Amino acid sequence: MSRLIGLGLLLAGLLYPFAVYFGLEHFAPWQFGLLLGSLWLARALLGARRPGSLWMAITAIVFCLLLALFDSPLLLRWYPVLISAFMLGLFGLSLKYGPPMIERLARMHEPQLPAKAIVYTRQVTIVWSVFFLCNGLLAAALTLWAPLSWWMLYTGLISYGLMGLLFAIEWLIRQRVRGHP
Repeated sequence: MSRLIGLGLLLAGLLYPFAVYFGLEHFAPWQFGLLLGSLWLARALLGARRPGSLWMAITAIVFCLLLALFDSPLLLRWYPVLISAFMLGLFGLSLKYGPPMIERLARMHEPQLPAKAIVYTRQVTIVWSVFFLCNGLLAAALTLWAPLSWWMLYTGLISYGLMGLLFAIEWLIRQRVRGHP
């Protein structure tokens, strides 16, 4: 059940900018808050306990409650900023309290990492932290000063394209560092 809830939140996150852009004609902001808040509440109650999962769920639920309470279309646009802040928090705090997030992910495939790889994964975690900081700041700027169409284009397409590009570049660099052709 927790995987289904996680999938629901992932899909909601991916489709959120489009749902806001195209759905505001048919749904009120409080309805978005109710649906999204329900998913986060289900995750908090039924989801796996991972570091940071409870505080993220509580923060998201508070955001959704505020969205439902104020019924504000502008408040709808802050959700991608919140998600970037969550990711920045996860990656950034892993640098301080360790092991770095990318090292954790790498150890899933290769439990015994060489020292060189540990240094590399720390550097990659820093790069992702900077990305999430910049992504969140740009999403916030678009929320405050850009038309809804620009916000939707960036938060729904461009930011995911940039994530994919960063992932692909890192993968190519990793192959070179590991000595693969």
